Amino acid sequence: REEFARDLEMNLAVSLPSVGRFRINIFRQRNEVSIVARFIVMDIPQWHDLGLPEILTDLIMRKRGLILFVGATGSGKSTSLAAMIDYRNSHTSGHIVTIEDPVEFVHRHKKSIVNQREVGVDTRNWHNALKNTLRQAPDVILIGEIRDRETMEHAISFAETGHLCISTLHANNANQALDRIINFFPEEKRQQLLMDLSLNLQAFVSQRLIPNTEGGRSAAVEVMLGSPTVKELILRGDIGGLKEIMEKSKDRGMKTFDMALFDLCQAGEISEEEALRNADSENNLRLRLKLAGDQGTEGETTTFSLEDEQI
Repeated sequence: REEFARDLEMNLAVSLPSVGRFRINIFRQRNEVSIVARFIVMDIPQWHDLGLPEILTDLIMRKRGLILFVGATGSGKSTSLAAMIDYRNSHTSGHIVTIEDPVEFVHRHKKSIVNQREVGVDTRNWHNALKNTLRQAPDVILIGEIRDRETMEHAISFAETGHLCISTLHANNANQALDRIINFFPEEKRQQLLMDLSLNLQAFVSQRLIPNTEGGRSAAVEVMLGSPTVKELILRGDIGGLKEIMEKSKDRGMKTFDMALFDLCQAGEISEEEALRNADSENNLRLRLKLAGDQGTEGETTTFSLEDEQI
């Protein structure tokens, strides 16, 4: 009550026995109090049930580095992240510390110890929680969301000191996420930022939920791994060159959104209309689908690079 009276808005998570868990946002409008409640599935989905790329299970088992999940609100970032944390929790020992606002999915201790800290409940603010995290001897650190420069600096610092740091960011794809991160920092700090990212990045994982042919939604997942070529482009600040590298690196586990949409379309999970509606480059994907249809080889991916395409 005190927080709401002071700030006129607040976030929290509420659990109701035999009902479920809800993510709540309370705010004022027209001098009235309004509430938005989003239902959170209590059981953490398995990564293979979500249709996520297998490369993600390799990423979550790594010892150190920075993994960023990217997507719009409601794109399933939190669900996919919870599935990855659960995978690590089920397969290796260690200490996983999460800092969230609010805590959404509740993890039980399995092979790892999972300590989940909710801002405003278990810690007074993000600053205090992030500052003291390394003193808690974590192996994996989950930051609920990167919203500003200070949080980004902590995430990089955690990766630099030998920890696996995972977080989320609001952006449409890896290119936009990098642009947003760069814009957190003043001009004179950006070259050092690019160097830090090039040294510590494990992956950007971008996700969108696409209406499928069965009335549900399927995840289209873009994966940009921190390969030597990707790191070199980031160091040079050549963000525009990343998409071409991703298109040429499918055998290494990378995939652009358009490649993911193509695969879903070829598998019959989504319609061609939905694929084109959600494409980063509608013309590129239309050509890809047309050639696949002409060849009659369902599921085969042909790589293209349209140099004049803007991401």
